Amino acid sequence: MQKNRSVPTDILLPHIVYQDVADAIDWLSKVFGFVEHYRYGEPADGAQMHLGNAWIMLTRARLGRATPTQANCWTQCLTIFVDDVDAHYRRAKATGAKIVEEVHETDYGERQYGVEDLEGHHWLFSRHARDVGPADWGARIAGH
Repeated sequence: MQKNRSVPTDILLPHIVYQDVADAIDWLSKVFGFVEHYRYGEPADGAQMHLGNAWIMLTRARLGRATPTQANCWTQCLTIFVDDVDAHYRRAKATGAKIVEEVHETDYGERQYGVEDLEGHHWLFSRHARDVGPADWGARIAGH
């Protein structure tokens, strides 16, 4: 398969809407530790960032694209896996981020916390705490 350094094809690459992409880059870097890979347009129409192997695209709000704050609703939740959830939580909390779920361990074996960003996007930062089969916590495997 052809490789393209601008669009990694071996992962999910969500596109997230922000009113001010430059402000979002600064906020996501400071609060969550994302690293800017590139940006385009003037003022910034979009950007690509990553936190470890988790890559995201930022795009500027325009007609037909609104942030959760503009739309007055929750649009999605993004889960990012990090090595040290507790340290990540402390960093986010220390910068004044809006924590919406305290650090906890889920029934399905994840240690995680929830946080909203500057535009109301919901993020979960997580790590595997233990190996739990879906049936062990009440899920049903499709076709069974």
